[in-house]
Amino acid sequence: MRIQVVDRDGSLHDVPGEPGITLLEAIRNAGIDSLLALCGGCCSCATCHVIVDRSHPELFAPGSADEDDLLDGSDHRAPESRLACQIALADGLDGLSVAIAPLD
Repeated sequence: MRIQVVDRDGSLHDVPGEPGITLLEAIRNAGIDSLLALCGGCCSCATCHVIVDRSHPELFAPGSADEDDLLDGSDHRAPESRLACQIALADGLDGLSVAIAPLD
């Protein structure tokens, strides 16, 4: 599976992923350090905020109440906002494209 990630500098990265890991894990495994994930992926901060490309509208459904609350604190929240730690990779997400949100 391949995922396209635009980092905060605007650079495009082609990231490998595999079903069963989170988007956060795939991005970190690829060495992209602009996705901070200060809580380590346990949904207690919003430093892994990403904007999902519109070609995957199934990911726009609200996440958990905790994810929603965390994203509400971001000045950069968009309808396509999600936390990378809350997106489990699956075969249907091959070709997913995301942009790492600006820091708040």
